[in-house]
Amino acid sequence: MPIIVQAQAGIPEAGLALIFAVDRPLDMCRTVVNVTGDATVSMLVAKSIGKLKEEPVEKNWDDNLPS
Repeated sequence: MPIIVQAQAGIPEAGLALIFAVDRPLDMCRTVVNVTGDATVSMLVAKSIGKLKEEPVEKNWDDNLPS
């Protein structure tokens, strides 16, 4: 598909290697930014609705057993 688009735009096929060489590191950077943003927003929402606690609550193996 990229070769067809480049041919229509007048870019030689040798330019494809240059585009792929630069696109891969840029794609990894975009992914890092995307994942970091998703995690940050998730933590902010969880904190705003009270789902995060200051200390983790330790559960015992028999917490859910009937008394």
